[in-house]
Amino acid sequence: MNAPTDVQIINDADGNPAFVVIPYAQYVAQKIEPDLIPHEVVSRIVDGATPIRAWREHLNLTQDEVAKRMGISQPAFAQQETVAKPRKATRERIAAAFGITASQLEL
Repeated sequence: MNAPTDVQIINDADGNPAFVVIPYAQYVAQKIEPDLIPHEVVSRIVDGATPIRAWREHLNLTQDEVAKRMGISQPAFAQQETVAKPRKATRERIAAAFGITASQLEL
């Protein structure tokens, strides 16, 4: 028996999840609290990843993709990804490339 849920998952032609539909009130609540951090990100950090690496992996981005978004080389981004507490300006640039807030990288 399936438990009722407010969330609807819409699959693509291959049967893979493509979209998630949530109630409007839940969407608005998420917009009010934009600094939430997904459980998967927190778990990776607890396992030893830096917040930058945890977010990059959660977003399914490669180092090269993020570096291109930032206008830097992949080795330069790889170095930034290993820093436990990057400078505020660096966090802001990386957060912008990820589409999150800089405060979400401050763990």
